[in-house]
Amino acid sequence: MLEKLVLASANPGKVAEMRQLLTGLYIVEPRPEGLAETVEDGETLKANAVKKAKEVSSAVGQAAISDDTGLFVAALNGRPGVRTARFAGPEASDEANVAKLLAELSDVEDRSAYFCTVVALVRPDGSVMSAQGEVHGVITTERRGAQGFGYDPVFQPNEGSGQTFAEMGSGDKNAISHRSRALKALAETMMQA
Repeated sequence: MLEKLVLASANPGKVAEMRQLLTGLYIVEPRPEGLAETVEDGETLKANAVKKAKEVSSAVGQAAISDDTGLFVAALNGRPGVRTARFAGPEASDEANVAKLLAELSDVEDRSAYFCTVVALVRPDGSVMSAQGEVHGVITTERRGAQGFGYDPVFQPNEGSGQTFAEMGSGDKNAISHRSRALKALAETMMQA
């Protein structure tokens, strides 16, 4: 029998992607409506992921899984990093974040960057498991593609056929994405536990 996990994320794009990646491994339940959003004030991706999963697990009394993802851009000394979702401000939209990133890189030659995801699984007994996944690539000079969310239209992974994440189908993206790598690493850790 498959274990039930509650998704701690309220981000619709992440929810859809994590559901797809976890299908067949777990029974995935959505974040209950009415739960207050977790304040992501950690200094690391892991701190934020664990905090979100702990809050949801405690509220619902079952295992919860969460992630936090950062985009680390070489020319910006690793920014936006842990502040990726709030790069253009506390309530910034994906469009505003991408616009700020492209503006800051407008005259930059080195456009190398990587996504890093940390996933955390917290059980009702308070036990925590976490894992990390990365994918390296470059920031394009303009938006390309209409799929995905966040920075997907401007992130072109080194692996693949030269498409941005937003130009790829979900299957192609999930085969190499930071989130899928983190979830696979977590699954391996859980099997060894």
